[in-house]
Amino acid sequence: MKVILAQPRGFCAGVVRAVETVEQALEQFGAPVYVRHEIVHNQHVVQTLRNKGARFVEALDEVPENAVTIFSAHGVASDVESEARERQLRVLDATCPLVTKVHNHGRQYAVRGYQLILIGEAEHPEVIGTMGQIPAPVALVRNVAEAQALTFPEHTPMAYITQTTLSVDDTRAVVEALKQRYPQIVGPDTRDICYAVQNRQTAVRALSLCTDLVLVVGSVKSANAMTLCDIAGAHGKPSYLIANGNAIRREWFDERTTVGITAGASTPEALVDDVIAALARIGPLEIETLPGREEHVQFRLPTGLIARQ
Repeated sequence: MKVILAQPRGFCAGVVRAVETVEQALEQFGAPVYVRHEIVHNQHVVQTLRNKGARFVEALDEVPENAVTIFSAHGVASDVESEARERQLRVLDATCPLVTKVHNHGRQYAVRGYQLILIGEAEHPEVIGTMGQIPAPVALVRNVAEAQALTFPEHTPMAYITQTTLSVDDTRAVVEALKQRYPQIVGPDTRDICYAVQNRQTAVRALSLCTDLVLVVGSVKSANAMTLCDIAGAHGKPSYLIANGNAIRREWFDERTTVGITAGASTPEALVDDVIAALARIGPLEIETLPGREEHVQFRLPTGLIARQ
């Protein structure tokens, strides 16, 4: 079996920053530290941090007074920030800087009087946080049909922002539908979608062209991992979203199969290694890495933490 690894794959700079925030908080302040929502959407990462002393909660009323509290990489609404201040919690904000950039764009548009459209998935924590950061009504659309169904008057000042983890192609189609419906609409270029998401989507497209089957290592909760699986499928290749090597099924393969492997932005490389090990139990492997964009982005840790030397 030939195995081809996508490049880049796995952890992005925002996830690295979020995970290191929890680890450094545990090291500096001791256990427990409290994390609102899963720090990133990967159970392996969450359980590893839980074993070290992190406690994951869905609401701040589960956090004791004055406790060290970390906001996840997905961001939170402004009323969550206010509640944390009122309860005098020691907050470390691990919101991905690229999500914060979306919040800033949205607030700027709102202040300037635009009717704001958010392209995203209603139940995703990033979308919930973003909508809660905008001091004005926000209309949420997920697809072209919903964009075409908007009923704002034709000359309404309009602007859009996007969830960072969406498919670039799908988002571009929604933006085009918005522009047809409201030619005066303004917003960031689709290139402003998270660089890591774009890079991984580009890599999985290239992977789909040279493989018979694609395995995407990641969580079903991870929007960007599910998108990678969808992109591979759209290129006519069987694609499977798997959490780890235990999800491998022998019937997916034959001895002539060329298998592509990629991983969502919240997936640690250890889980990719676990999948490779599972494939190796089926038979001998020939492994190579597809050429792709190298990422060197690094984000500073939140204020209040000292970076490792």
